[in-house]
Amino acid sequence: MAIKTPFYAKHLEFNGRMVEFANHWLPVQFKGIIPEHIRVRTTVGVFDVSHMGRVEVRGQDAMKFVDYITSNDVFGLAPNQVQYSTFCVEDGGIVDDLLVYRLPDYVYLVINGACREADLKWIMQNKRGDVEIIDKTFEVAQLAIQGPKAENVMQKICDIDLSKIGFYWASQAKVADIDMVISRTGYTGEDGFEIYFENKYADKIWDAIFNAGKEFEIEPIGLGARDTLRLEMKYCLYGNDITLKTNPLEAGLGFVVKLDKPDRFIGQDVLMKVKAEGLKRKLSGFEMTDNAIPRHDYDIMVNGNKIGKVTSGTIGPSVKKGIGMGYVPVEHSAVGTEIEIDIRSKPSKAKIVKTPFYKFGTRK
Repeated sequence: MAIKTPFYAKHLEFNGRMVEFANHWLPVQFKGIIPEHIRVRTTVGVFDVSHMGRVEVRGQDAMKFVDYITSNDVFGLAPNQVQYSTFCVEDGGIVDDLLVYRLPDYVYLVINGACREADLKWIMQNKRGDVEIIDKTFEVAQLAIQGPKAENVMQKICDIDLSKIGFYWASQAKVADIDMVISRTGYTGEDGFEIYFENKYADKIWDAIFNAGKEFEIEPIGLGARDTLRLEMKYCLYGNDITLKTNPLEAGLGFVVKLDKPDRFIGQDVLMKVKAEGLKRKLSGFEMTDNAIPRHDYDIMVNGNKIGKVTSGTIGPSVKKGIGMGYVPVEHSAVGTEIEIDIRSKPSKAKIVKTPFYKFGTRK
């Protein structure tokens, strides 16, 4: 049975069209995907991301343990710094992508909601050292406030100077007089903040944010626009663009794979071999040259021969054309390469392009 987030009543109040996603009831849209997408690109929107998994790792060996189960360099984090990373299995396949927060008293992992149970099981299977794993998912609410006016809105109700929080940094703060963790990351290409706080304050925080954002026409944003926004930036979606059958190097996530960090991490040996031998395929972005919309699982072809499948595809509201990505052999991955997308048994022309597709975001 799907779970209602602490903001379920608010979504209904704003006429959200609710769907089951990651075992939660979440709004797929309010006013519509395109206007919601444009709202985030131009002023500010609010996403309920309480379905995301939130896990505390505490104990003497917390940093060492998280460094072992993630591909990025946890010891390279300063206090209150955040990093994007991946969990990998021994063969280099991706268990999940995540954010790692080095907070003053513990390490905080923010994982994908659809993967939460599998992630937790995998984390516990690999547990070592003096660590305590605490699942806080159902105790903590999470909102993402995204858009070029996000700081203007949040500064009205926050007790710290938000201009001093850098990209991929976090802080303890009071928002509307409620203690919480606030960070500056995002999944849209625009400036923005994530806030984490106790469920019981959900209505108070929601109302404070929307009151503060009235002058910027703040609106709630659904899953549909979240997907088009992230795809315009070529941000990966777990289950589509990255899976257990893909590795972070071929997915273009080599920047989160630190093969030279002092201690071994799970999957390192295979990923070192992959790098040494060279990639066989790459997750590549393409745009349609024909007037057509690519969708997940459509075939990617060259000269009528199938070379891969679309992992994510849509019409980009900001770029005003069909865009997508998929794994193609390295020899077909160069920018400018002409390909076709098989759309309902009709080959439609496209070409490999440099990403992100949308190049004017406040954060890239």
